[in-house]
Amino acid sequence: MKAMSIAPQFDPRGWMQRSEHEENSLRSSYYPNGWTNWAGYEDLSNEFMRLLGAAQEGGSTVSECFLTASRIDPTDDESWHREWRKMADASHERGNIALGRGNVLTAQSSWLRAANYYQASMLHLDFSDKRLESVLKSMRSCCRRYLEHLPSAGEVVEISWLDGHPMEGYFLPAQVASHRTPVVICMSEPGQRKEEFLYKAARHARDRGISILAVDLLGSGAGVQFEELAGRPDLEAAIGYVMDYLTTRDDVDERRIAILGDGAGSSFIARGVALDQRFAAAVCDGGLWDLCERAFLMQRPLSPGAASAERIGSSSIVRNIKCPVLITVGEHGWLEPDRVADLFDQLRINHRDITLKIFLGAETAASQGHCDNPTLANEFIFDWIADRFEIRRGA
Repeated sequence: MKAMSIAPQFDPRGWMQRSEHEENSLRSSYYPNGWTNWAGYEDLSNEFMRLLGAAQEGGSTVSECFLTASRIDPTDDESWHREWRKMADASHERGNIALGRGNVLTAQSSWLRAANYYQASMLHLDFSDKRLESVLKSMRSCCRRYLEHLPSAGEVVEISWLDGHPMEGYFLPAQVASHRTPVVICMSEPGQRKEEFLYKAARHARDRGISILAVDLLGSGAGVQFEELAGRPDLEAAIGYVMDYLTTRDDVDERRIAILGDGAGSSFIARGVALDQRFAAAVCDGGLWDLCERAFLMQRPLSPGAASAERIGSSSIVRNIKCPVLITVGEHGWLEPDRVADLFDQLRINHRDITLKIFLGAETAASQGHCDNPTLANEFIFDWIADRFEIRRGA
């Protein structure tokens, strides 16, 4: 893939247009699959692209992202943690000052950005790193203060799961919540954190009169205990516990509960939905990843037109999902579009109410998890969910 021949560069004085031949420690290039900031450092570039994509939803600002990146040495993991935490602390403090002056909206915006920067700073921290607890404490403080100051105050909730290891969630009620409202469960993949849903999904739900519950499996600690549990073969059973919790609330319409999986990197959400028939709709991989893994294990790589029941068998996951399903993938994600289309045809044999949306590089939202443009993907996703909930546009 060819990058833009002339890419905008950032230094502490601001944006500058420089030729591709000029040397610069921060070299941002735009490819069809999104921004690449450090060639040869895919994990850093992907996380930076996620942060840039968050800007349009209020999870960052573009200039703060580029300023922070300009101070990072990609060969030094410590510089990554140090610079993002420094920016997070500054935004956190800015929010606290704004609140003290009575500027609640500014405070909320600052806390959301700080929480996202704290999350970025944890990229290379493992569960045993002593710095993790401090970063998590600051990130959760931002999230809690944000929830407390919403027009319809949000809640930090605890959901029973395994003995000694409950799940933690953020419940954001719809603004018009004088009656039972539909809910979307926004659930992170095992090992990932829920906090980014506060900027990535909350607005799209709120504008459509939908409550959200953002939840992950890591609990309220540093995640050390989850690391010990990660090998359990039944992690997807946790999804049923989340549904059980929602059905106890008197502000939730039990007939209109959907679930949104964060990315299509595994069948975790799809497996959970297959075990529980109470969902009204699901946005997940629908068992697609399960079929792909099965084909790989059979050592028969798929080629266009080759996916068939005779070759890879039918998916027990999709056979057991009874609600409407939406699968969204990017053209430049982990699976090639032709392979996705072939696997989708196989899924559709067993489930007619299943929809596939492939975001093309020409429109963006084409990276894995749509991290290059989450707005475009979430507009499509929440419109689809609203249709299944029979919510009028603008309601």
